[in-house]
Formats: sequence, C-alpha cells, structure tokens
Amino acid sequence: MRTDQETLSLTVHEGILLVTLDRPEEMNSFTVQMADELEATFQEVNDDDGVRAVVVTGAGKAFCAGMDLTAEGNVFGLDESLTPTLEDMADLDDPGLARVRDTGGRVALAIHACRKPVIAAINGAAVGIGATMTLPMDARLVSTKGRIGLVFGRIGITPEATSSWFLPRIVGMPTALDLVYSADILGAEDALEAGLVRSVHEPDELLEAAFALADRWTKDRSPVATALTRQLMYRNAGLEHPADAHRVDSLAIFYASTGDGKEGVASFLEKRTPVYSGKASQMPPFYAGW
Repeated sequence: MRTDQETLSLTVHEGILLVTLDRPEEMNSFTVQMADELEATFQEVNDDDGVRAVVVTGAGKAFCAGMDLTAEGNVFGLDESLTPTLEDMADLDDPGLARVRDTGGRVALAIHACRKPVIAAINGAAVGIGATMTLPMDARLVSTKGRIGLVFGRIGITPEATSSWFLPRIVGMPTALDLVYSADILGAEDALEAGLVRSVHEPDELLEAAFALADRWTKDRSPVATALTRQLMYRNAGLEHPADAHRVDSLAIFYASTGDGKEGVASFLEKRTPVYSGKASQMPPFYAGW
C-alpha cells in the first residue's frame, strides 16, 4: 500500500487495514484528492495479500462532513465549460471524463469492486458523500455520537456516489425516497431504525466492534472464496434470472473446489483450523472477464 497519502492514514492490524479519513481540523471533509487516494487504496488492497478486510473511520470528532465546500471554482472538481451527454459517459475509463465523473462515484465503484469485506466505523458526522461513500461497504457500524445525513436537497444537488443504486437496495425504495427528499440528519438510533446501519456502539467500543466483525467474517477463511463470495452477492443479485447467476456460481464453485476447497474439506474432516494457500491477488481464470 502507498504511504504518501495526504488525506488518509493507513495502518494494518493483524490483517485488517484501517483506513482513517485524516483531515480532522476540516471534519474530514471530502476533496478531489481524498477521492483519488481512496480510489487508489481500494484498488491496491486487492493485490495486498497481507490484508483480509478493511475498516474505514474518521480522525477526530467527525467521520466525514461531506464535500469541502470551501474549494475554489466548482467545489466538486468538475469542468463547467463542458456539456456532457449520456452518450459521452459510455466509456468511464475515457480520460476526457476526468472532470465530468462524480468523484464520489469513483470511490464507490472502487469499493464495490474490492475483493475484501469493507466495514464503516462511523464515529461522528457522516453527511453527504460522508454518508454515501459507506453504502457500497458491507456493514455500517455507528457510534452513539454518529449522525448520518443524505442532505443533497438542502444545497440543490442530487444524490451521488452511486447512492441511487445502493440506497434503495439497503433500506427499500420508500425509505430511500424519504431520506433523500427530507434531507434529515439522523441520530444513531434513527439510522438503525431506518436500516442504514447494522449496530450502534459507545464511542470507545466502535473500532473494537468493527474489528471483531471483520475477524468474524474473514479469520480462517479462504481469501479467494471470500473475494468471490462478495462479488457474487453484489453482481448476481441484480441479474434477471437465477440461471444467469447459476452460470457464474458454477465457475466459482468449480475453481473453489479445486483450490482452497480441498484444504477446507480436509481440515473439516481432520477437525483442525484450515491453512489456506489461495490469494485474492490471484483470482480464477474467469474472473478477469466476468
């Protein structure tokens, strides 16, 4: 992992990467540079076999207070001289779209493509992109001091960071519409009731709970099987027919059974802890073209 980030702090604790949004004096407000560093981090972690899970939190009192609205020019880093069309958005890898694409969306897609489980430990205010960046994560744990707000309606903009895809899937369409229309800021218990978060914790217990969940999900598990499982769930849930999922499931179980699955079966029969040799950096042949 790169160590030259200016807006993030990265540390690894027994296989769990802790990503800390690190602009505490600005309440970890989101910038184009933070987007670049988060996108790169979630891409690079796929090839880091020393990491089995990722926890994201904020330095200081806030998780992320949203976009840094004090930046000069277009605060979202977009080129106002352009008039892009939907046809222009066909190839997201086109360098010409660098100042058209939503920066939060770049981060969300990198998290979605991640091969490691990702957990948000929301320690304080999570507003705007501070809230939507957590939606592609596998779980959101919040401190009793946490606040979550999808506040786009308050400043005349629309939901971003692919939240129009993730949010209805997490809380259901009626609740999603209410959250974005009202632009209310929810306390921890209200966020739990809405289905936005998994659990509420005292501030000094939040990271411990996030790490415990990461261990529960990934300790003594096959890194390859875990990576495949994460992508199977996210990608296949949107397919039109279960037969489409069956095609990919078949390839996943085929390669899993001929790889770490052998050790998994042997360790089960021998009543011992498995020792897997597969690496998430080396995925089965079908993965690249999936």
